[in-house]
This record gives sequence, C-alpha cells and structure tokens, in this order.
Amino acid sequence: MRFRPKTLAPLVALPVSACSFEGPQSVLSPAGIDAEQLVSLFWFLLAIAVVLWLLMNGLFFVITRITGRAHSPKLAERIIIGGGIVFPVIGLAAILGYGLSIMPDQRAPGDGLVLKVTGERFWWRVEYWPEGAEAPIYSANEIRLPVGRRSDIRLDADKVIHSFWIPALAGKMDMFPGRETSLRLEPTKTGTYRGQCAEFCGESHALMAFQAVVMEEDAFSAWLEEQERDAAQPKGEKAERGRDLFMSNGCGACHAVRGTEAAGQVGPDLTHVGSRESLAAGILPNAPQSFAEWTRHAAALKPDVDMPSYAYLSADELGAIAHYLEGLQ
Repeated sequence: MRFRPKTLAPLVALPVSACSFEGPQSVLSPAGIDAEQLVSLFWFLLAIAVVLWLLMNGLFFVITRITGRAHSPKLAERIIIGGGIVFPVIGLAAILGYGLSIMPDQRAPGDGLVLKVTGERFWWRVEYWPEGAEAPIYSANEIRLPVGRRSDIRLDADKVIHSFWIPALAGKMDMFPGRETSLRLEPTKTGTYRGQCAEFCGESHALMAFQAVVMEEDAFSAWLEEQERDAAQPKGEKAERGRDLFMSNGCGACHAVRGTEAAGQVGPDLTHVGSRESLAAGILPNAPQSFAEWTRHAAALKPDVDMPSYAYLSADELGAIAHYLEGLQ
C-alpha cells in the first residue's frame, strides 16, 4: 500500500477547520490570565502527544521498513523497557508537574468584587456583592467584570447540575444544587465574550448562554452604580401603557422591577433589562422586536422553559410591553 500525501490532506483539514483561533467563545483566543494558563497547558500536552506519535511511528517504520530482519531478544527488551516504562514515566511526570504548577495561580483569591451566579431553568441569576456591600445588586443572564482585577464568582444551582464556562476567560466549573463552588477570573482584555452552560441540564441546555462584558474599571464602577438604582420611569404614553399591561398580566408575580410593585423572584430581575447585551439567556438580540417575540412565543423559542407564552396579546399590546421593557435602562 503506497503512501499518498494527497489522501492525508482532507484528514488533516477536518480537525483544523473545527478549531477557531478567534471569536468570543474560543479557548484559543484567551482574554484572561486563567485562560492563558490553560491554553499554555493545552499546547504543552499537544507537543508531548506529537512527539510520542512521531517516536512510535518512527520506531515502527525503522523496524518494519528499514532493518527488515529479526531482532535480538536484548534489543526487544530495551525497546519494551524504554518505550513502555521509562519514556511514559518521564512524559507523565512532566505533564503532572506542569499541571500542578499552575494550580496555585488558578486558585488565587479575588481582590474585592464577589459575584454569585445561580443556574436556573434555563437562565442565570446574577448577584453583585461589591466589597463592604450589605445587600446584592441583582441582574440576570449577563455578567460584567472590571479588567485587570481578580473577581470571585460563587456558583450555585437551583434544581439540576449546570456548568459555568467562559472559554475566553477561564476553565469551567460545575454548579450543584445545595453546594457552593467558586471560580476566580482575572480578565486582561476588554470586550464581550460568550459564556455557556457546559453540563446537560434539560431540553434547552444548548440555549442557556450568557454574555460576559469586560470593562475598564472606571466604566464598570459607573455601570454598577447605575445598576443599583431603581428602574427608570416610563417615558411617553406607549411606555406607560406597556407598564400597565406588564402589571395587569401578572408579569410582576415572576419578575422584579425595583421601584415598582413587581417583586417576583421566580424569573430574571428586569430592573435594567433594556441595558443588557442580549435577551432570553443569550439567544436573542436586545431589541423591541425580541421582547415582543419572546413574550408571545417563549415556549417555542426555548422548549421546557418555565415562562408561559402570552399569545393572546395583540401585536399592539406586545409592542407596548416591549417598548416599556426596552426603556428599563
């Protein structure tokens, strides 16, 4: 059987094409200290794997194609001991040593800001606890972090296991009901990065995403101060009608809008929902049309979600509600 380089090209191109070196959810485009360490570990493991592959295939080639004769028992013993014991011990020791060397940095404590993220059915409850705060600042389906500072993210889950993962910033961490785990992040680049639940949690597991926005520290402080305020008052007749429809249709029983009678804790806090990067846990852009579409067809857009669909509302009523929610900046 002849070796044909052209037949190897598609096999090499297939895995390479699946790798994305850039993008908001690429592990190969790190934007945080923790992610940079994990990428270095990946390349180190890949290098050892390539060396092992070359040595093994080179050995087979020499024995079967170049020498082409019977070998002495002494040479066979040396090959078995060297290739089966000595080399694996040295290689595995190097891998273990390198992996253990980065663990202290991965577990380094934060420097003040604490976030608590709870995995819900299929969305993310977010609480910000600035240093010295007596009460949290609530948000949902989005986290914001200051660049250059190490933040402590404490993770929990409501009913089933989830997994919190922002590939560009750090590794993943599982979230268990009734047990708090923690993850520390230190972003090095501003920008918006995509996070994802990395543990199958139900029918809409793949639709449980979120945005991680890394900001300059001054901008983050100003944003956090804004988030602490009550919801903006509706401006204009259409927004006021939307607020009234929001209240009269029972939305306040599940959602909280601080500064109003809506104080529900079942669904995401909507106090500043209009200022978020996306809607419905990362599956829709933040736009009036998305608010209306989600309100009318929530179950169709995200199967098995707890939010009911309000298909009985007219297009005009949905537009008014969407206008009100868009104004909650």
